Amino acid sequence: MTHPENSHTFQVDLRGLVDLLSHHLYSSPRVYLRELLQNAVDAITARQALHPGAPGTITVRTGDTLTVTDTGIGLTEADVHRFLATIGRSSKRTADGALDGAGLDAARGEFIGQFGIGLLACFVVADEITVVSRSASDPAAPAVEWRGHSDGRYTIRTLAASAVPEPGTTVRLTPRADNAEWTEPQRVVALARHYGSLLRHEVSVVGPDGGAPERVNVTPPWEQRHRSPLARREALTAYCREQFDFTPLDTIDLDLPAAGLRGVAYVLPTSVSPAQRAGHRVHLKGMLLTDRAPELLPEWAFFVRCVVDTTSLRPTASRESLYEDGTLAAVRDALGDRIRDWLTGLAASDPALLHRFIDVHHLAVKALARYDDELLRVVLPWLPFETTDGNVTLEEFLRSHPTVLVTRSVEEFRQVAPIASAAGLGVVNGGYTYDRDLVHRLPEIRPGTAVTDLDPALVTAHLDAVDPTAELRAATFLAVARETIGVHDCDVVLRDFQPVTAPALLLDNREARHERTRSSLAADGDGLWADILGSLHQETPPAQLVLNHLNPLVRQAVTIAERGLAVTTAEALYGQALLLSRRPLRASESALLNRAFIGLLTHAMHNAGPDASGAEPRKEL
Repeated sequence: MTHPENSHTFQVDLRGLVDLLSHHLYSSPRVYLRELLQNAVDAITARQALHPGAPGTITVRTGDTLTVTDTGIGLTEADVHRFLATIGRSSKRTADGALDGAGLDAARGEFIGQFGIGLLACFVVADEITVVSRSASDPAAPAVEWRGHSDGRYTIRTLAASAVPEPGTTVRLTPRADNAEWTEPQRVVALARHYGSLLRHEVSVVGPDGGAPERVNVTPPWEQRHRSPLARREALTAYCREQFDFTPLDTIDLDLPAAGLRGVAYVLPTSVSPAQRAGHRVHLKGMLLTDRAPELLPEWAFFVRCVVDTTSLRPTASRESLYEDGTLAAVRDALGDRIRDWLTGLAASDPALLHRFIDVHHLAVKALARYDDELLRVVLPWLPFETTDGNVTLEEFLRSHPTVLVTRSVEEFRQVAPIASAAGLGVVNGGYTYDRDLVHRLPEIRPGTAVTDLDPALVTAHLDAVDPTAELRAATFLAVARETIGVHDCDVVLRDFQPVTAPALLLDNREARHERTRSSLAADGDGLWADILGSLHQETPPAQLVLNHLNPLVRQAVTIAERGLAVTTAEALYGQALLLSRRPLRASESALLNRAFIGLLTHAMHNAGPDASGAEPRKEL
């Protein structure tokens, strides 16, 4: 037997809902004032859609209670029952999504609020909310008072017309003791200015003494008329100091009419990490949405901070961040293009500013230039690189070196830089982020320029051969050294090169080091893992330890005939060259360094002369 269905209505625990808002939806109780200002702005927008000449002011009064009064469209008693007594219902749309009120369709896009829970947020700081309103859409309707409590109770009563002589709404909060700090007069002024500084309607705050109202919103400087371009720049700079506390290197106008977005980007005067999240300020129809919106710009544009006002971007449910959708992606790309256009234009309009900008933000420019051919053509000659001639631009470097050699790593550059510089070779450190890729694209904008990766054999070829007689005298030491250092897959040669202060040079490359690591792991492994590593074997040339015959220490070392001391000396020279290369040491190399140090120390102690007892030291045979 089938029984008829019974219809029921969900019951809402208002206290639980308020707790959900305060702890999970909103980041701070301070958003209560933003919600009140937002409702007031939307009410004024709705009234002016019906009566274009209607006044548009919002007045906030502080004291034992906090009130927010607007000259908006107001509410009738029926509106109060529908909108204030129904959780989640917005006065800006009907149940099917249409707007309430004839003639308001055109104003729909001007409303800030979209979620119909703004007034509920006030229960985060207050236990009681009173709303007194008179409708502008129905002049014959009486004024109405709604009084709501955080436990879910509310009362409604109508008032005489004389109680509210003009259309509009006043919201009064009775603060809770545990959140009274958010309604203190100075805090309210700060919050009103924080959220409403760019609102289009006049917003004023009146203190508890009832003095003159303090206006908190202004016309943004990018929308004001200025006497001259210099005066405009000074106004934009002053606004940057007020909002971000720095004086910008330059300002970039942002204007996207299709997206209803205007604002300005400020170029940071100091370098920042690309990983640092940018604090862009985004206003939605004048109301501050967030002061931390890194998603507004491409990641490479970390050298600017923006303030924008938009009508098209969507907020998340908390209205404290941007909703990631196709519109935001299109705006992000368009703003990135605007910043790129500014950067490419500097080369022609202000080369001195471009030079200052690159000095500070060269990493960001390098990141962008890798994927932007036009920007690459403009800025690559200006970018600084570490070279054997010092930190110079490629334009300066090419004057002395028509052939550009590029290292694959920082440690490789450290190894060869002193010797390459003395030999007249032009080498660029390609080990830093983006540098090697950019230098290899130099022929695209400087036809005829030769760019090639540095081959250690090329450096060896520029070292002078030692006189045959001298090499013959050093043959015994070199044989011991090759035998000793050969276990590390390294050959030993004797050459003459500058600077004289360098006793030895270790020539190696990353591929050879990787192959030696693979061989070591394969030897230590077993079973399948060893077979896999063995299959990856590649033929690579051994490293070279180049001893500098011009160095006094090496001249003395190659005359050593005693094998034990020759072994220790060879290991010490190899260890020093390893340290100068600044690359990580393997366990066997660390052991070699320790062994060489102890060996030299032991030899020095045995040959230091008589000890305190007068006994002769033991002589080495």
